[in-house]
Amino acid sequence: MKKSTAISVWNGPGKTGKGSLTGNSGAIKDLPFSFRTRFEDEPGTNPEELIAAAHAGCFSMKLSFVLGSAGFEPESIHTTCTITMDNGIKNSHLVVKAKVPGIDEEKFRECVEDAKTNCPVSQVLNTEITIESSLEN
Repeated sequence: MKKSTAISVWNGPGKTGKGSLTGNSGAIKDLPFSFRTRFEDEPGTNPEELIAAAHAGCFSMKLSFVLGSAGFEPESIHTTCTITMDNGIKNSHLVVKAKVPGIDEEKFRECVEDAKTNCPVSQVLNTEITIESSLEN
C-alpha cells in the first residue's frame, strides 16, 4: 500500500496568518500559502491549486493506462484542471488534448469517460466533474 504524506504549518489568525506546505517526497518543501494567496491575487499557492494539479496529473496518467488497455499508445496528453470554489469546491473542470495515433473520436471519448470515472483523485473529490476533450493531429 502506497502512502503519501503532507504537512501544513499555519501561524496566526485566518486572514493575516501564513502557512507552509511540505510533502514527504521533497518535491513540495515549505511552499507558502495564506488567505491572500487563496482568495486574493497575491502570488503563491493554495489548496485548490494543489487539488487542480493532483487531478490533472492523476487523470492524465489514468487516461494513458486506459488508452494502453484499449490498444492505443498516446504520444501526448495535456490536461488542464480548473477548480471552482464558492463556499466550498463546486466543480473540477478538466480540459484534455491528446495525440493518440490510430484512435477515432468515439473510442477516445469512451476512454476519457473511463479515466474520468476511475481516476483515484476523481473518486475522492466530492464535487461535480466536467470535461472537454479533443484529439490533436
